[in-house]
Amino acid sequence: MKSFLPFLVAMGIMVTLADAYCWSKIHKAGEAEDGCMINGKLYPFGHIERTEDCYRCNCSEGGVNCCSLFRTPVSFDKKKCKVVFNKKSCDYDVVEKADPSKHCFVYSRVG
Repeated sequence: MKSFLPFLVAMGIMVTLADAYCWSKIHKAGEAEDGCMINGKLYPFGHIERTEDCYRCNCSEGGVNCCSLFRTPVSFDKKKCKVVFNKKSCDYDVVEKADPSKHCFVYSRVG
């Protein structure tokens, strides 16, 4: 019983750190002959480290599975700050509305 609490805490931390938005698509017969179509672009079969839309995917003849590389900020000063997607870093920047060169503190994100 003494080891159950540390195990439960460790699992809670792992779930929080591994959280990502994921989606899957099953291919119809003959649909994926040359690779997987993801948001209008054809990617080859295999592991795709980063798509143009910031997803990490696995593409096969059977289907495609993708997970986001970004996390969406949900808790920050919404009166003072705004969210801007940074395609270079594949993440959202939270910056001041009055001066976008200044970053705001983000309390939490979801993935």
